[in-house]
Amino acid sequence: MKEQKFILLLVVAVMLLAYQNSFTGPFVFDDVGAIPANKTIRHLWPIGDVLSPPASAGVGGRPVVNLSLAINYALGGTSVGGYHFLNLAIHILAALTLFGIVRRTLLQPSLRKRFGAVAEGLALATAVIWAVHPLQTEAVTYISQRSESLMGLFYLLTLYGFIRGTESQGSGYWFILSIDACLLGMATKEVMVTAPLMVLLYDRTFVAGSFRSAWRQRWRLYVGLGCTWLLLGYLIAGLHHRGVGYGLGTGWWEYALTESRVVVNYLWLALWPHPLIFDYAMVMNIRHAAEAIPYALILVLLAAGVVVALKRWPTIGFLGAWFFVILAPTSSVVPIAYQPMAESRLYLPLAALVVLGVMAIYALAGRRTVAVVTVLAVGLGVLTWRRNQDYRSALAIWDDTVTKWPENPRARDNLGDALSQAGKVKDAIGQYEAAVRLKPDYAEAYNNLGVTLAQSGSAPEAIKNYQQALRIDPNYAEAHSNFANTLKQSSRVPEAIEQYEQALRIDPDMAGTHYNLAVTLEQAGRVQDAVGHYEHALRIDPQMAGAHFALGIALMRLSRHQEALSHFDQALRLKPDYVEAQNGLAWLLATLPPTEGGDPLRAVALAQQVCEITDNRSPMCLDVLAAAYAAAGRFNDAIPTAQKAIDLARSAGQPQVVKGIEARLQLYRAGRPYRQPIAVPNPHNP
Repeated sequence: MKEQKFILLLVVAVMLLAYQNSFTGPFVFDDVGAIPANKTIRHLWPIGDVLSPPASAGVGGRPVVNLSLAINYALGGTSVGGYHFLNLAIHILAALTLFGIVRRTLLQPSLRKRFGAVAEGLALATAVIWAVHPLQTEAVTYISQRSESLMGLFYLLTLYGFIRGTESQGSGYWFILSIDACLLGMATKEVMVTAPLMVLLYDRTFVAGSFRSAWRQRWRLYVGLGCTWLLLGYLIAGLHHRGVGYGLGTGWWEYALTESRVVVNYLWLALWPHPLIFDYAMVMNIRHAAEAIPYALILVLLAAGVVVALKRWPTIGFLGAWFFVILAPTSSVVPIAYQPMAESRLYLPLAALVVLGVMAIYALAGRRTVAVVTVLAVGLGVLTWRRNQDYRSALAIWDDTVTKWPENPRARDNLGDALSQAGKVKDAIGQYEAAVRLKPDYAEAYNNLGVTLAQSGSAPEAIKNYQQALRIDPNYAEAHSNFANTLKQSSRVPEAIEQYEQALRIDPDMAGTHYNLAVTLEQAGRVQDAVGHYEHALRIDPQMAGAHFALGIALMRLSRHQEALSHFDQALRLKPDYVEAQNGLAWLLATLPPTEGGDPLRAVALAQQVCEITDNRSPMCLDVLAAAYAAAGRFNDAIPTAQKAIDLARSAGQPQVVKGIEARLQLYRAGRPYRQPIAVPNPHNP
């Protein structure tokens, strides 16, 4: 028992060393949709919302994955460390489970005589090499690929529970574990569909000796495992909306041809993990059968070898079947339209190749197996550590992808995003332009190019790119919204309003677009219409502090002062250092009569805090403080404060501001407070 504990601790230690530099990598690519933009993970209750994730970004139809993300969010919000920690914990548990499976398999009667004495050592070698292989980084370090590693854990637990059940007199409990793990796996990722079949094949290969005997002895177990397909059938009802299935621009035949190349590439990467590429997009696509012939021949020979091996060398046959059967859902004839190849899909199939490799090393090296495996594990661990360095930032991972796969337009587009966020606008524009050269119908790249050009002050060029994006995809809501932003900045307000409204007709749940439309409507004098869109934005995202503040200002202009007070308070609860909201609330509390919600003392405290933040250099903040002093009856403080505000505004060349403050100063000198809350001295400009 002590020796086994040491072995398990050794596996954990090796994995921690290989992944110790992976905990700070930011959210990238699908992570953004799965975590920061995923509203269903922001609360653990009601649980129905958590178990009904959106179709976007890899969590649709995968409620267990979404629940795990919700737990992470409850514990640490969007701090990336917790997500990486749980991903690694899942991978560690999977490696330990694989250790148990390999060890117990080598102790089966058919293998015990040859491998019984070295079962633990070979199982340890398998678990360590599988765990630190660089191919696993995508399933572990890329946070949203938790779906692959978590499904892998449940898959392995399904098999482990079966093995323990066949060894134990109290088999019922282990078989229940196997069925439960299978059920959870079905709710984690669709590849789990193959698990009941692989359990049956394992039973036939290592335990019962034949399919008939396996069914006769354990038919209740197989009925239970088969019933888990019912849950999967329910969950894949919306698979088409997740870019999987037919009618998405990729036919089954074309996809099958492409996958012949992909599977051969998987085999090569398992043996020689270089180059590892974060996103292959659709660049590997094969459209003519002649291109696929070399790859298809390799796969036909290998598949034939597996069939023969299942009869003559069942252990090797099982390992070959494990590789091909688990890959079949993603690498056969059902198109995954936008991602025909992903290294994370090799997470479980790699285990079979590692077992074969370890057995080959043992057969050839004998007593030197420990030394060979140690060198191999160290080398792979170093490569994993180095690969994790590529995930240190979005800029690093996309730059690495473009360097290795320069013909990938999606990588170019995402590198452009990363460069733009890093302030490297010229380089970003170059990447977007490369993306549309590689893929002239790439609406997203035209849209992103438009955004970056607009930010750099090239509004006419930006507009041309938005229009091109919308010619390609007239229902591209984000492009309509961004087009509207640029039109508004170009003072083409009616056209901007039209584009915002078009975006919202396509996608009514764009909180930011409702907000921007509200601002534009308010600037056009349509305050009542603006209020409706502010409120709609907040129904979608109640955490928008800026929308609460802007709505408060709009409500003030409609003399709905109590509601305005409430929204200013909510803005400050969400963002306690929100200076504009503090200033707006102080103004309203100072200029409303106490009978209508005015609170001069709180107004003074808020206004003083704002003036301290602005170092008493803002004429508008000083104007609010003067009004608060006057409301509190402190006219001796109000008068010099207002005078200082006038001096600052005059020196800043703000004659209209000077005129307004001078009018209020006359009231203070007459011993009267200012009572017109609608005249906001700090108009918002969201």
